[in-house]
Amino acid sequence: MQINPPFSAAASSILPGEMRAILVAAHPDDETVGASSLLGGLRKSTFIYVTDGAPADMKDARAAGFSTRQAYAAARRKELNAALRLADISPLHVHCLDVMDQEAAFNLSIVTLKLAQLFRVLRPNLVVTHAYEGGHPDHDATAFVVHAARALLRHERGFPPVIVEMTSYHNQGGAPVFGEFLPNGRGPDTVVELDEQARAHKETLLACFATQQGILQSVPTELERFRLAPDYDFGAPPHPGPLLYELFPWGMDGARWRELAHFALKELGLPMLETAPS
Repeated sequence: MQINPPFSAAASSILPGEMRAILVAAHPDDETVGASSLLGGLRKSTFIYVTDGAPADMKDARAAGFSTRQAYAAARRKELNAALRLADISPLHVHCLDVMDQEAAFNLSIVTLKLAQLFRVLRPNLVVTHAYEGGHPDHDATAFVVHAARALLRHERGFPPVIVEMTSYHNQGGAPVFGEFLPNGRGPDTVVELDEQARAHKETLLACFATQQGILQSVPTELERFRLAPDYDFGAPPHPGPLLYELFPWGMDGARWRELAHFALKELGLPMLETAPS
């Protein structure tokens, strides 16, 4: 069954006509969590996924009934394909870079170079992606590689795209906050209010991700927020206090993440935001 995806006037203002857009997400389902309202305007765009959604730690895979990481990754890809089909997006428009879930920070340089090459070929003038907010290390890594790839193109006197951010989640008082940005932007948010049809559409897409229902139940469906990406200092924490991913036993903390970002900038030869890690 195919659902005609609603596409509001507010969403259209984010994706004006003739815009060559790319959505770069950390995991399968991030596009629905943060940008379901844009999918109707992105049918002919390219979707790039940094990770396969399956961590080396088999806890999530076993909880979902899978005995191998590979089977769990395949299930997450199948869920993504089902959701994108409902949004009338062809699998031919999807690129998966197949980094292991929770490992993107260890692959910043190589993913940046792959992404920069895709940007050279596809020549987008707009990229929709994550904010740098300390919610998930892969989200922050995806924000990094998008900004770094754009910096490489600018360094080469290319045609760097505009970066528009979608929301994911971050820490507030020890609990995840969904659907809101940290107050570190450079301009007002664009708020897309989802009417009854659009909310039902988002809920249908979210339901495709059966393995992720535990966390997706917290995703708001009333509205979505977007904004122009600020110029981040990836050598500084995104906010004071503990980052959300530091509250989980994932073997990553903010200091280690920022160290990896610092070394990736060195490897890439980018002076961009090359601040000593804190």
